[in-house]
Amino acid sequence: MKSTTSIISPTAAPSALLTDRRDFLRSTSALALGGMALSFPAVLRGEPNGSKLKIGLVGCGGRGTGAAANALGADSNSELHAVADVFASQADGAINALSNQFKDRINVPADRRFAGLDGYQALLASGVDVVVLATPPGFRPGHLAAAVDAGKHIFCEKPMAVDPVGVRSVMESVRKSKEKGLSVVAGYCWRYARSRQEFFKAIHDGAIGDITSYYATYYTGPVKPMPPANARQAEWSDVEWQIRNWYNFSWLGGDGYVEQCIHSVDKVAWAFRDQPPLSCVATGGRQSPAEGGNIFDHMTAVYEYPNQVMATVGQRQIPNCFNENADYIQGTKGSGQLARGVSIRGEKNLRFREDDDAMYDQEHRDLFAAIRAGTPLNDGERMASSTLLGIMARVAAYTGQKITWEQILKSEEDLAPEQSLKWDSAFTPHATPVPGVYKFV
Repeated sequence: MKSTTSIISPTAAPSALLTDRRDFLRSTSALALGGMALSFPAVLRGEPNGSKLKIGLVGCGGRGTGAAANALGADSNSELHAVADVFASQADGAINALSNQFKDRINVPADRRFAGLDGYQALLASGVDVVVLATPPGFRPGHLAAAVDAGKHIFCEKPMAVDPVGVRSVMESVRKSKEKGLSVVAGYCWRYARSRQEFFKAIHDGAIGDITSYYATYYTGPVKPMPPANARQAEWSDVEWQIRNWYNFSWLGGDGYVEQCIHSVDKVAWAFRDQPPLSCVATGGRQSPAEGGNIFDHMTAVYEYPNQVMATVGQRQIPNCFNENADYIQGTKGSGQLARGVSIRGEKNLRFREDDDAMYDQEHRDLFAAIRAGTPLNDGERMASSTLLGIMARVAAYTGQKITWEQILKSEEDLAPEQSLKWDSAFTPHATPVPGVYKFV
C-alpha cells in the first residue's frame, strides 16, 4: 500500500483508504460483541513526565482541531507533531488555528503535514505517540485498526463506525489494543462530565429504584445542511463531493441519529449499565427538501429492555422547530432528569453542579494521565456497544422492522463503496431509504 510522504493534491489522492476499508472490515466480520468481556495483559511502560508526548491529528476539521487543543491542554509536556487530512487546506487551517493558542508547542513542519486518503499512514509512521482520530466516521474503523497495529495511544471521536461490519472491525481493534496495553479513550464526552458521573452513579446505587422508563431527546436544527447541487464545482468527483458533505451520506456519517444523537444513545446505555437491549423498533424519514444526500432528518427509536422497560430516543434536525437535548428517567422510587439542570427526585432529592465544558478537557486529561502512569485506560468495549446501539435504531427505522440485538450483531450491512472505487470515480450511494422497502442484511 502506497504511503504519503508529503502533502499531495487531494485530486491526486490514491484510493487506498476507500478500498482498504472494505477489505479490512470484511476480514473481521466474524467477531461477536459478547467476546469482548475478556481481559488482556497490560504491557505498557509508563511515560515519565520528562518525556515529551508527540500528538498526531487525523482529521483537521472543527471537531478534530478542537480535540487537538483539548489534548495539548491536557498535558503541558506534549506537542502537536503531525497532522493529516484528505484536504491540504484543512491541515494548514488546523495548524494556523492551534498555533494561535499553543504557539511554542506546534512542531509540524511541511514534511509532517499529510494530505490525501492515505495521509494517516504517513502520520502513524512519523514518530507520534498519541493519535486523535476525528475524520468522518465511515473511515474510523480502518484508522483505528492502523493506529492499534502501529502501537499508538488513541483518542477516538464518536461514533466509531457507521455499520455493523465496521463495529465488528472496531471490536477486533479493541481486543488488540488491550493485548498491547494501549489506552483508547472514546469521544463519548458525557462519560467524563463529573456531574453526569455522579448522577448515573446515584441512579445505579438505587436513588430512584429500578428504572421503569427512559426518554431522551435530541431535537435541533440541521447540523451540516446539504448544499444545493449548483454549489458543486465541475472538477469535483462524486467521491470528493460526498466527502465534502460527508454528514449527509450514510456511508460516511452514519445518519444524524448515529453521528450526533449517539450522545443521547450513549447515556441510555450508561443508565442500563451498558447491557444491550432485547430489540428496537424505530420510525423516521425525511421531510426537509434537500438536493442530494440520503439520510433521514428525524427518527424516533424505542429500545426494549428486560421486564418490558422501554427507552425512547427522539431525534430531529429540522429548522424552525422545538429544540431540546434532555433525558428523563422514571424509576420505582423516583425520577431523574438531565434537563434544565441535573437532578434526582426520590427518597432523597439531589442536585448536581454542572460542568459541561470541562468534559472535553477531562477526557484528554484522563487519557494522558493513564499514559504517564502506564495504567491503560480503555473505553473500547462500551464505545463499540454504544455505536452499535445507534446503528441498531437506524437500521430499524430504515427497514421498518423490529431488530433484535442478536440480529444487529450478525448483520452484514456494509455501507462502504465497492473496491474499484477511486478518488475520481463516479459513485452513487443508495437512495434515501423507504421503510418497508429497504432490506435488512
